[in-house]
Amino acid sequence: MTDKFTITARDEDKGIRLDKLLSFGESGLSRSRLKSLIEEGAVTLCGETITDPSLRVKPGQCFSFEIPEAKEYEPEAEDIPLEIVFEDDDVIVLNKPAGMVVHPAAGNYTGTLVNALLHHCGDSLSGVGGVKRPGIVHRLDKETSGLMVVAKNDIAHVALSEQFAAHSLERAYLAVVWGMPSPKEGRIEGNIGRSPQNRKKMAVVTRGGKEAMTNYALVQPLGSMASLVECRLETGRTHQIRVHMSTKGHTVVGDALYGKTPTRFVRALSPEERAEFSTFKRHALHAYIIGFLHPRTQEFLRFENQLPREISNLSKILKKI
Repeated sequence: MTDKFTITARDEDKGIRLDKLLSFGESGLSRSRLKSLIEEGAVTLCGETITDPSLRVKPGQCFSFEIPEAKEYEPEAEDIPLEIVFEDDDVIVLNKPAGMVVHPAAGNYTGTLVNALLHHCGDSLSGVGGVKRPGIVHRLDKETSGLMVVAKNDIAHVALSEQFAAHSLERAYLAVVWGMPSPKEGRIEGNIGRSPQNRKKMAVVTRGGKEAMTNYALVQPLGSMASLVECRLETGRTHQIRVHMSTKGHTVVGDALYGKTPTRFVRALSPEERAEFSTFKRHALHAYIIGFLHPRTQEFLRFENQLPREISNLSKILKKI
């Protein structure tokens, strides 16, 4: 199905470029992608096709455009090692490493978890939950490591998807964040939607967005500048923990999209510690618990694993400051 969008220029939009105006909308597309759509003839004004991205808009003009349906792409099996925690005829529980994308998309058509699963499961996984995302019922951000559950057949896919929709699974994350939350435990609420200032980011928004709730609790301080925090999700929105914690002023360490490393922290490190810290190239977020009802036996299965080595090493550096 083709996605359709409209946006009307406001008084304060007078004179800006058309591609910039469209980037303020709800499509979530980058300005460069919108520029291409304009040049391809996908944008209209009062039924007339507009192909000039640099057109200066006037207040009251209402532009419409469609995002063409993505071409069907069928991922191929790749021999990529997987860390399997549990597997039977219905489900796989695995530990996804940081740096691995879950399913193929623009810019990442190979080396994904789906490519690895297709090799591991063979033809049995093909088509489960759709061609593009076979077996996938949830995802983790590329740089987030940790436990995921994958469906191996349609029965499992439906049952697990229903649990995710009802938020009845147990999911807990460990995050290393800057500062120490106060109070030490609490509940963060706030609808999450696309940031109007930066379309690559999500944000807590006052209008629109989707309801989001995160429960957090301090696990332990890490020196004087950071903390290890447990986060439990009541909802599952894009970048939810990263957005909610940054909203409280406690950005996840290493998360360049939502914050930056405090200068005073870097200055407090020795040259050796600074060199070691510079090797940490991800955000410090790890899915360490997942629990769910087995789709066939209805037994509650719960899995837990430890922080990966790079986050443990990061914690040791932080404790020194």
